[in-house]
Parts: sequence; C-alpha cells; structure tokens
Amino acid sequence: MYFQRISLSLILSLFTFLVLVSSCGSSSDQKQTEVAGSDTVQVASNEKTILFFGNSLTAGYGIDQDDAFAGLTQDRIDSLGMDFRVINGGLSGETTAGGLSRLDWFLEDEPYIFILELGGNDGLRGIQLSETKSNLLAIIDKVRSKYPDTKIILAGMQIPPNMGLEYTDEFKAIYPDVAAEKNVTLIPFLLEGVAGNPELNLPDGIHPTEEGHKIVMETVWPFIKKLI
Repeated sequence: MYFQRISLSLILSLFTFLVLVSSCGSSSDQKQTEVAGSDTVQVASNEKTILFFGNSLTAGYGIDQDDAFAGLTQDRIDSLGMDFRVINGGLSGETTAGGLSRLDWFLEDEPYIFILELGGNDGLRGIQLSETKSNLLAIIDKVRSKYPDTKIILAGMQIPPNMGLEYTDEFKAIYPDVAAEKNVTLIPFLLEGVAGNPELNLPDGIHPTEEGHKIVMETVWPFIKKLI
C-alpha cells in the first residue's frame, strides 16, 4: 500500500514537471516565433520600391529585361548594398493614354521613386501634343494624389523630325514644361549619347542595344542617386 502511494505521488510529480517544462518551452517558442515574425515584417517594410513606368524603352525591347536600364539600375543598387527593389513597369507600344489607364495596377504599393518614361510613341504616331501633355500631367497628379511623398522623375524624350520641325520642337518642350509645372525632377533627354548611333541601337534605329542601355542607365543613375 505504501509502495502504491509513493508510486502515485511520483507519477503526479513527474506529470506536473513535464507540464511545466512543456509550458515554458511553448512560451519560449511562441516568443521566438513572434520575434522572428516581427523581424520579417520589419525587413519587408524597410525595402523601398523604385518604379520605372514606361514603354518599350523601359521594357527592354529586343533584349533580356535584366539588361535593360531598369534591370541595370537594380544591379547597381545591389552592388552598393542599398535596400531598394526595382520594378519594371514598361510595356511595348504604350502611349501616355495607355499608361494613364493602367497606372492603378502599379500603385497598389507606394513607390519611393517613380520614373515616368512615356510619350515617345505619342510623338511617333503624331498624337496631339496637348493630349500627350495632359496625360503626363494626369499621371503625375494620380501618383501624387495617392502617395504625396513619392519622389517623381520625368524622363525627357525627343523624336525624329518625321512630323515636321514645329511638331518635333514642341514635343521636346513638353517635358521641361511638365517638370516645371509639377515641380518634378527632369532627365533632359533619356537617350542622350545613344539616339542616332547605329552601334548602340537595334536595326530598327529606335531601341537601344545592351550596350546602349548601359549608357542610358548611367544617364538615369545620377538623378536616382540624388533621391536615395
């Protein structure tokens, strides 16, 4: 009888001990899980986004997208250990009107920097300059309305004189006018040093080669660097 009482007592003691150990372990594991989860959220929230929003030039028509100037910008950022993620929002054939209509899809998350590269296809198609300017202004307004703190860069563009010198000159003037009106950073000419050079463009004479995109990236980078 005495033996049975001791055994029962031992069993109860062991059971209580195991419950306590298990509870402590669960609490510790839970805390570790909560901390790990907190770290994960913190990392994700620290990563800022740079959104390139444009046409085939941004998309990297004719070459691997990673070799386009947006992808090369990501490479530069990674090499410097900066916590930024580049999103390539380029679409071949895109006009300013098309860009305005699809912009909402790219504004689900707040971009730290928004690079607007549109208008070239408008010019090549002879779209009314007032419409192109109006769309560029509307795109900037939409970004600012949703994310007032987003830094905006407008990539200036020029076109061949196919539509006549007056149209060509007025088209070129759209970009500094929009940049001044909306107080955004202006890249005077995105294709500086690349446009018109057969060695730096694909056979169509419009889209840069991989080597051409390297030059475009070096044109864009100083403007991005100032903002990050």
